[in-house]
Amino acid sequence: MGNTVAREDFEWVYTDQPHADRRKEILAKHPEIKALMKPDYNLIWVVILMVLAQLTAFYLVKDLDWKWVIFWAYVFGSCISHSMTLAIHEISHNSAFGNSKAMWNRWFGIFANLPLGLPYSISFKRYHMDHHRYLGGDGIDVDIPTNFEGWFFCTRFRKFIWIVLQPFFYAIRPLCINPKPITRLEIINLLAQLSFDIVIYYLWGVKSTFYMLAGSVLGLGLHPISGHFIAEHYMFLKGHETYSYYGPLNLLTFNVGYHNEHHDFPNIPGKSLPLVKKIAAEYYDNLPQYNSWIKVLYDFVMDDTISPYSRMKRQLKGEVKQD
Repeated sequence: MGNTVAREDFEWVYTDQPHADRRKEILAKHPEIKALMKPDYNLIWVVILMVLAQLTAFYLVKDLDWKWVIFWAYVFGSCISHSMTLAIHEISHNSAFGNSKAMWNRWFGIFANLPLGLPYSISFKRYHMDHHRYLGGDGIDVDIPTNFEGWFFCTRFRKFIWIVLQPFFYAIRPLCINPKPITRLEIINLLAQLSFDIVIYYLWGVKSTFYMLAGSVLGLGLHPISGHFIAEHYMFLKGHETYSYYGPLNLLTFNVGYHNEHHDFPNIPGKSLPLVKKIAAEYYDNLPQYNSWIKVLYDFVMDDTISPYSRMKRQLKGEVKQD
């Protein structure tokens, strides 16, 4: 139970990330993929329905016993909340309204953020663009754990706690690794969120407010969908930086499991990533892949050679342009 893992540092690499070169190669061979680089307008309606579903849930839980509030926060609210963070991920790539209406996407992201209870959308967009441009970049890519996380969460029990506390680490890691000045849109995101939370508390009370916040925290911690946090880039096989997942939970997560495809073509909405895989099957079928995020979580905890240090990291060269 308390075995210490072997790795004592990140996997430092001195090559560029593989996605840009593979994108050029695939587009040269399959130019028809360019036709998939367009907005997914269905995303707008899906997000609106998800917001309405959570508003309905806020109303329905307001008079329940606390045990049922907690039950439904984990069983239903956590799924909707985690799914909404991945809708916001789609919106951060301008998938709802397209690149020509970038600000429409920012406002829509703030709207999608409301049932999460915590301001997230605008800051996520800023840091997520860095993750794509500078994958594994030291001091830039805040998807990479801190040295403290790698050093401390080095036993099976501690790795389990680390998974439970994922929302906390994703919140504070940017402040430790790559703090950025607060923007006007982030302030608007914060004020809109606080106003929404106050209205929910005023209308339906503490149980609805708890359900909203608990669903977000539980959904991003020890939850089957949270397997994607580890599945995407943790190095279960040496030399492989990004991994795809082709299991059923893609239906709830806007195909975020198609992660090699997503990093190769970040301007293609999640809805169309299975088509990318089908068209360019010769590039993806033989890459390491997963079919169970639950198994990923289990293997991460139980495999003594895997830890938060199991990430590729690179020193960036030249000028770094951040969002």
